[in-house]
Amino acid sequence: MTTAAHPRELAHPPRDEIRLEGVLHALADPVRLRVVTELATADAELSCSYFDLPVTKSTSTHHFRVLRESGVIRQDYRGTAKMNGVRRDDLDALFPGLLDSVLNAAAGEAARRAGG
Repeated sequence: MTTAAHPRELAHPPRDEIRLEGVLHALADPVRLRVVTELATADAELSCSYFDLPVTKSTSTHHFRVLRESGVIRQDYRGTAKMNGVRRDDLDALFPGLLDSVLNAAAGEAARRAGG
């Protein structure tokens, strides 16, 4: 994994180090899947504080770290805010259709739960 060059820069794995099992592990958690779903449908990057997650702040930080370290999201500081975006280009290049399939399946499951 790459290391951060500056204390305010966060380490992200390069594309060739992103592994399928890490991506699947990251997306298997309902809280992390919710974050990725919201990021994938957003028109822009979102700050960590945008998300109203049903977990403590330290647990939320853990979830974002898992997503970043697995290569699912990119995080960058903008002032004091940590901005987040899905690494769609990298994920689509490595695992064509995976992200869309997972997001569609999650939407279908949510619809079934709401209807049932």
